[in-house]
This record gives sequence, C-alpha cells and structure tokens, in this order.
Amino acid sequence: MSKKRNTTLKELSKELNLSISTVSRALNDHPDISQDTKDRVKKLAKQMNYVPNLFARGFRSRETHILGVIVPNISHLFTSTILKGVIEEAELRGYRVIISESNNDEIKQVEMLNTMTQFGVDGILMSLARKTTKLEEVLKVFNRIPLVLFDKVSSKIPCTQIVINEEEAAFNAVEHLIELGKERIAIIKETENSYNSEKRYAGYLRALNQYNIPVRDKLILSTEDISLANGRRLTNILLSMKKRPDAIFAITDNAAIGAIKSLHKFKVKIPEEIAVVGFSNSINSTIISPSLTTVDQPGDKIGRTAVRFLIEEIEAPSNDVMTKTVEIKTSLIVRDSSLRV
Repeated sequence: MSKKRNTTLKELSKELNLSISTVSRALNDHPDISQDTKDRVKKLAKQMNYVPNLFARGFRSRETHILGVIVPNISHLFTSTILKGVIEEAELRGYRVIISESNNDEIKQVEMLNTMTQFGVDGILMSLARKTTKLEEVLKVFNRIPLVLFDKVSSKIPCTQIVINEEEAAFNAVEHLIELGKERIAIIKETENSYNSEKRYAGYLRALNQYNIPVRDKLILSTEDISLANGRRLTNILLSMKKRPDAIFAITDNAAIGAIKSLHKFKVKIPEEIAVVGFSNSINSTIISPSLTTVDQPGDKIGRTAVRFLIEEIEAPSNDVMTKTVEIKTSLIVRDSSLRV
C-alpha cells in the first residue's frame, strides 16, 4: 500500500495544464482569474482532496492567522477554562490556535517558543513555567513577533500581560477571615520566584497590617509544589504548634483541600476552631466537606482578553504598540469553611 500524502499545487497545475500561480490564485478567488478557470480548479481540487498548506501560505504572505499558546500544564482545571476562552475568542476573530505544554520545564518552554516561531504563528500567548529564570530566549521571541503573557507572568518582560488582581483578591480573602474574628491567620504559599504567590502573599501581609494584626513568622509556610499533599503536610505542622492558628489561607484550592483533610484527621472543627480559605474556585472546592470558601478566577475572561490584546498587536498598523498590564477582577465565594457560626 502506498503512503498517503496531501495533493500539492504542483500536481493540480500539471493535471490542469495551468501554472502553479494561476491555480493558487484561482483557489483564492483572485479577481484576475476567470470564473470558468476558478470553477475548473476548485472542482479538481475537490476531486483530488486538495488541502491548502496554511504554513506555506503563511510564509508567502507573512500571515498564517494562527496563534501559538504555551501553558505549564494543560490538565490543570483553571488552565483549561482559560484555553476554552482563548479558542472561542480566536475562532470568532478568524484565527486558529496551536496549544503546547511546557510541563513547567524551562528548557521545553524555550523549545516550544522556537517551534512556534518556526511554524510561522502570527503571535504567541504564554503562561510562564514555574521558576523561569532565563528570560533571554523569551525576550528574543518578543522582539520578533507579538507576545502576550497571561496568569504566570514576569515584570522583566516588557510585553502586554493579562493577570487577575492577585494582591487585592488575597487581601479580600484575609480581610474576610479577620471580619470573622480570626487573628492567628496562617498562609500556605509557594517558595519565592512565583509571581502569583508573591502577589497573594503581599495581599495577606497588607490585610494583617491594615487591621493591626501582628505578622507571625511561624504561621508563614512555603512549599515548592503547592499541592494537596503539601497542604496536608504543612497543616500538620501548624497543628503541632503550642498556639495553633485560628484560620488558614492557602494560595491554591488544592493546598486548602489538603488543609481541610488534615483538620478532619485531627478532629478540628471547621470553621469554629480553624477557618479555611483557598484560591481559584476549582470544582473540588464544592465537592469537599465543608465546601471551601475561595477566590473565583474568571479563566474564560482571561483567555478572551489575552486573545483580544494579542490580535490587536498583530493587526496594529505600526510597530508602536503600547504594552500594558491588564488586571481582571475576581470575587470571593464564601462557603461553609468560613461561614460565620
């Protein structure tokens, strides 16, 4: 059996006894080509199952109408809601999307950036891998084609960045706990080098300072992988203290759910003894018992906004594009884990 392959423009032109350029223009409804020729070309193209090579066309026209998207983890629920917004908004505006995953690996992230540019995408949307430190390759791409960062961003890259109001959201979450009468509020966050974690930590500190609550170093716990297992592990440490916290603010829902599991194990009453607040409003926040108070991140809106700004840069008549940081508003969803008793 012969190997399957796409019909080429050259094969169509040979069959029709026309030049390749005439066939190409006929397929693209060029006004210089007669209707009779267009009909003949399109009829044969259909018979021979001809599919246009978008990349080849893109290299000729310098436009592919394809956007590249690079994310740390496709399976992450919040990321999937962002990607849904990206795909739907791109299609509305006549663009296709290629999605790739860096697996939080900086080397793979660079490889994906280079692959996207080699494919000739018109622009790239990217959420940075955790611990991205070498920004030279990202800056090289930024200097070649439009680049917009979202969710995991860096102030060292002077491109448009779409983020949520991280600090304000964390402030509101901790303020909510303070209004419940909580004063020993622990935080479970990531180790340094995370834009999101540092912003949320800043919101935590601002809330404590604004309400004249002392910052207790023992109640500030960090982990590299902000997972359910580590949320559980760090809560075990908090419960072993002589003076336990009366509330826990975890910067992800997974860590907050880990905290709840640990509190259950040690028969701690939630929220009477220790209230818990998470961040992201994942589906698991409603399944866990008690249901988790959490910050709702509008992923769909983040994705759509990122696409709009990227296409605006792609289609800008000049290279003088004003880069900006766009903050998307969040809301605090209060549930049983911090209800006033």
